[in-house]
Amino acid sequence: MNNTTNKSNTFVQLEDRYGAHNYHPIPVVLERGEGVYVWDVDGKRYYDFLSAYSAVNQGHCHPKIIDTLIRQSQKLTLTSRAFYNNKLGPYEQFITEYFGYEKVLPMNTGAEAVETAIKLCRKWAYERKGIAENQAKIVVCENNFHGRTTTIVSFSVDPDAYTHYGPYTPGFVVIPYNDAAALEKLLKEDKTIAGFLVEPVQGEAGAYVPDDGYLKKCADLCRAHNVLFIADEVQTGIARTGKLLACDYENVHPDILILGKALSGGAYPVSAVLSSNEIMEVIHPGQHGSTFGGNPVAAAVAVAALEVVRDEKLAEKAYELGIYFRGAMKKLCDESEIASFVRGKGLLNALVINNEGHKNLAWDICLKLAENGLLAKPTHTNIIRFAPPLVITRTQLDECIEIINTAVKSFV
Repeated sequence: MNNTTNKSNTFVQLEDRYGAHNYHPIPVVLERGEGVYVWDVDGKRYYDFLSAYSAVNQGHCHPKIIDTLIRQSQKLTLTSRAFYNNKLGPYEQFITEYFGYEKVLPMNTGAEAVETAIKLCRKWAYERKGIAENQAKIVVCENNFHGRTTTIVSFSVDPDAYTHYGPYTPGFVVIPYNDAAALEKLLKEDKTIAGFLVEPVQGEAGAYVPDDGYLKKCADLCRAHNVLFIADEVQTGIARTGKLLACDYENVHPDILILGKALSGGAYPVSAVLSSNEIMEVIHPGQHGSTFGGNPVAAAVAVAALEVVRDEKLAEKAYELGIYFRGAMKKLCDESEIASFVRGKGLLNALVINNEGHKNLAWDICLKLAENGLLAKPTHTNIIRFAPPLVITRTQLDECIEIINTAVKSFV
């Protein structure tokens, strides 16, 4: 497929010439978005089935969020944390009560929030648990994705993520995902474990959902061994999986909760780390911070974004439509040898493609989807992630299912 016109080619060439080549985008050039739709520079409309990697759960340019962004931007944008501002305190009260925590540490990006959680866990380990200095370890899972910083790629198992970025940050132990027995064995053998960092559903791995009871078993093990259970819900949180948090499916309350992406509805970089007083109070003035973290615009926008999730019942919508969507995809898998199986929770789903003999099949299917008015992108060569904005209607979803069916079956 060559979807680029002369107009869009101009923008593609500019990125190619002046930008680092660290992404391989689907060849469309977008200029406008509203709700579940985006439009390219030539005016063609698409369904967005990636939602900026689940940052746009509330839909593109949600009026309430954008209005809040504009109004606050016209009054006060940044003070740094050298001074108080009149938006941060109310936001901190709102988000802690919203998710059931005592304290929040505001940051900007998901990776920053993960780094913050790592620092918080280590400091707690030395000052509260009594682990010897520089000996604390954090357990992570195979096929994890927590960001791109040097520390985070140090515990990745993806060669593209870590190759030639060493020397790597020590202090991490990798175990299989969805294997509570492996965690139990490690916790019994190693008393220097400070925390367990896990994605409740592995997003970048292709909406990999663990077995029922896995998260609860891991959380109970952590509690029994005085180890912090740290949930990275940057992609799975804020109603994406059909609950406010993916951990809510098993009534797990993480010791440290990491949020980002849809915390602003895609309108502004906002992330947060939530925890208890006992854990959060190991951080003192001058020991961690961010110039932009907790700025007035971010605080105001985050409150508006969370209110939209609550008021429009987006978690409930994602739950119901997710069941419906997976049912339709299972039917497609029964009808086509190309589609192997579907997995996911809520509206975070993945269609696994049988690409035997055609390595780029998932990519080619995504090009065909774009041609037919739906945007998605493959991960791990043979998995197509489907994550539309949660404001999508049943009628719109039916139209998208038809587009997906047509595109996949065209490769038979």
